Formats: sequence, C-alpha cells, structure tokens
Amino acid sequence: MIFREKKELLSLFNAVYGTSFNDPGGLEVVTLENAVYMGLKNDISCILDFHLALLEHQSTYNPNMPLRSLMYVADLYQKLTTELDIYSSRQIMLPNPSFIVLYNGEKEQPEEKFLCLSDAYSWKSEDRALELKVLQLNINKGYNEKIVSRCPALSGYIQFVSRVRELQKTYPIAKAADQAVQECIRDGILEEFFRKNRAEVWKMSIYE
Repeated sequence: MIFREKKELLSLFNAVYGTSFNDPGGLEVVTLENAVYMGLKNDISCILDFHLALLEHQSTYNPNMPLRSLMYVADLYQKLTTELDIYSSRQIMLPNPSFIVLYNGEKEQPEEKFLCLSDAYSWKSEDRALELKVLQLNINKGYNEKIVSRCPALSGYIQFVSRVRELQKTYPIAKAADQAVQECIRDGILEEFFRKNRAEVWKMSIYE
C-alpha cells in the first residue's frame, strides 16, 4: 500500500540499489495485477533505466522464493514481449532483472543472504543450466540501516511493525495494531498515510 505511490517507490528503489534517480515519472510499474500462478503473487515489479526490479516483502523466512520468482518473472517477460516476434532472427532485448526480498520476520536471519534456485535441485552439479538468485535483505531494527535510512517510508513501516510487536506483549492484536497506528500519527511516522488508510491498515495488520 505504501509503495503504490511512485514517489515512495522511487525512494525505495534508490535505497535498495544505491541509485539517485529523482524523476518518479521515469518509473514504470509492471506488477501483474491480479496475477495468480499456482497461488503466487509479486508485491512490486517496476522498470527503471532498463532495470527490472522485483521486490517482495516477507514476514516469514521462505527458501522457495527463487522458485516463486522464476514462475513470476516468466509470466512478466511473457507480458512484456507479447507484441514481439520471439521466433524472429532478431534478438529481443530484455530489461535486466534483479530479485529482492525485504525480510522483517521474527526468525533470526543474517543482514543479507542469497537464496539460489540451484539449492533446490535434487542433485548438485557445477553446470547449472538454470540459476536464479534472490537477495534477501533483513530490514529489522539494527540491520541494513544504511538502506532503511535512505527511504523514510520504509523506516516508518519498520517502526510501525516494531510498535505492533511490542504492544502485542500487552494487548490482543486488534488493539495493538490500532494503538500502533495512533502512536505513529501522534509521532509523525507515516502520518499522512495512516490518516488516509487507518481502517485498511488495521484490517491488514490483523488478518494478513
């Protein structure tokens, strides 16, 4: 929800990739809306400067992210080339992909970690005809602080989640989520976003 706005999405892109683009208009969002493939859906996909960024948020560790990403990116490339002749003798140029998972689960994970499709292969071989690497970035408090500090919306989201978890030690999830939203509004953390989307955020915090 937060990164539906191109301005916020560009800020996240710059933070994750260490870039300094400043024109949100140059960002093309290519997330497949309502795309379901074996029940899989991507959070955000966008293209900027011929770079295809597939960003996923996970609150639980999932070693199957490379397989999920493979299925999704195949669907996405099909969409991007639907009007092109893939049987032509002329090379079709594709945007370079990268796969990022922003992890803020409670299970201990390193600051960054590569999840590889080849890890799932039944037998190991140096000759990997198909590989896909997903970079998992731990965005919990105390991890990847340089990335988080470059994106105020991401920082605000992490603070919100931390408050919900802390309040859950005292209150049921419904009250903890509502209290966390109120505190964030009071303290100027994603204030405008929470004022506009308070009811939906509350529901998502409980049910998602």
